[in-house]
Amino acid sequence: MERTRNHPRNPVTPSELPPTLALVAEWAADRYGTLPALRYRREGEWTTLSYTGLRDAAHRVGRALIALGVGPGGRVAILSETRQEWTCAHFGAFAAGAVVVPVYPTAGDDEAAWVLDDSGAAVVLCEDEAQTAKVERLRGQGRLPGVRRVVPLTEPGHELAPAAALSERTRERTAADPATIIYTSGTTGLPKGCVLTHGNLLAVQRATVPVVDGGPGDSTYLYLPLAHLLAQLIEFTTLLQGGELTFFGGRVEDVVAELAEARPTHLPSVPRLFEKVRSVVLSLAEARQGGRERFEEAIRIGVLAAEGSLPPELRDAYEEADKALYSLVRQALGGRVRRALTGGAPIAPDTVDFLRACGVPVFEGYGMTESAGALTLNVPGAVRYGTVGRPVDGAEIRIAEDGEVLARGPMVFPGYHNDPEATRAALDDDGWLHTGDLGELDADGYLTITGRKKDLIITSAGKNLTPSLSELAVQNSRFVSRAVMVGDRRPHPVALITLDTEEVTGWAAREGVTLTEPLSRDPRVRALVQEAVDAANATVSRPARLRAFAVLDEDFTVEDGLLTPSLKVRRRAVTERYAEVVEGLYGGAGADAGTRASG
Repeated sequence: MERTRNHPRNPVTPSELPPTLALVAEWAADRYGTLPALRYRREGEWTTLSYTGLRDAAHRVGRALIALGVGPGGRVAILSETRQEWTCAHFGAFAAGAVVVPVYPTAGDDEAAWVLDDSGAAVVLCEDEAQTAKVERLRGQGRLPGVRRVVPLTEPGHELAPAAALSERTRERTAADPATIIYTSGTTGLPKGCVLTHGNLLAVQRATVPVVDGGPGDSTYLYLPLAHLLAQLIEFTTLLQGGELTFFGGRVEDVVAELAEARPTHLPSVPRLFEKVRSVVLSLAEARQGGRERFEEAIRIGVLAAEGSLPPELRDAYEEADKALYSLVRQALGGRVRRALTGGAPIAPDTVDFLRACGVPVFEGYGMTESAGALTLNVPGAVRYGTVGRPVDGAEIRIAEDGEVLARGPMVFPGYHNDPEATRAALDDDGWLHTGDLGELDADGYLTITGRKKDLIITSAGKNLTPSLSELAVQNSRFVSRAVMVGDRRPHPVALITLDTEEVTGWAAREGVTLTEPLSRDPRVRALVQEAVDAANATVSRPARLRAFAVLDEDFTVEDGLLTPSLKVRRRAVTERYAEVVEGLYGGAGADAGTRASG
């Protein structure tokens, strides 16, 4: 396929980007014309929408919103799974001068009502009848007095305002105008609405365009929720560079299977997907005699090759491993992935090495909603594994005396919607954003995130512990889904652990073992978890070693309130729900005392 019309691979320079997101659909259509912009399934078949088609669809949405009475700065909410209509509505609302309010489709009644009411949303675009019914039910309960219209995302209105009215709105927008209010899925309390301007969001694009390898002819696979800012950054970057945005088929469970068909060149993901691929491959390897050892040796050799330090005597072993392992993993990801991007949570070093060994470079970055999603990034030619990269252009990073990461730059938000007190707590008088994350900067400016300030555990002996270090080490076991360290004002840390039941049952099938229910009580399963805890304890300081753990009967979910919509653990909710189990781990009466850990 012709890559572009007289454009090199990475044709966009920061100065060429449009001044606001309201102009993106029109700007991209002028630049890329009939090249494919969106790729998606329709009745089981893949189809594409060109850049001119995206512009036309976005403009139709914008004109419909104006006809519905949405004024400049009016709030338009989108309640939907990730799909092509989300993107059309996104740019259509920007073009109409509206402020977009994303709502997670998994949000319960209370969270949805809070976001829609607090933001002042006047129009809600709903994906399907179920979401429409939820919003209408909340309206009927009197919880959404400001919502005037609830309309389908796929057809926001039959009446259209004149094209001239839309054009006027589009050109009235400025970089200082709010573009979106994104509600952070906080681990405690109600989410806060982060106001992000057109300038904030485009500052990230200007900072990353020169270092992100992409353009016409490339395909980015998008399954992440567009209600989350990371997915929106991927959307903006792909379309500003003239790439093709490929939408997944609709079920997250099918993502790995669909990759072979979608064949993307760029694969952004939270770490869990990559960790799952590694687990599946390791499970298959272990089904053979000596498979674990051969797997680990193949990864070691592959990493040497990725670093350009493969000794000549290992060349034959590398070629053999490429046929038996590396090429199969690349094909499982579609065979064309040139760049994997991960963020939102720490990724296990073993998973990074696995991907690198297989010829899939993975780049980790760091940011938060309050910083328009990006502050630091590892990029081709400037990667330090184990870190989240160096500051992107325009971003300043420094570490406060207490270890907190502070950030400043044009991507930092102006504040929280309707919450001046929270804004003052987040932004100091000098414009530094207090991220709440703990971190370290090395001599070359690479940032390492070591934990969350509010999650810091101080034992009764006065030891300061960062739970994420021990938790990630335990979760490095493919048999463990989640690990939550507990120990604040306690003599020592313990952990609540949930199982990856798919991996556990797969292991049992390979070993010919019949497990008892619930799996959390089976001694052979507990032994697997014991191995994970012991391995983790060997990697952390003595005060941070887990002295006991409990295996819970069920995993945490968004629906049960123990995970945020972005899949972060709600620590307080977990410790409150399992308070009796925690007491048992410390010798309290009336609860299973769990399992003692060595070390």
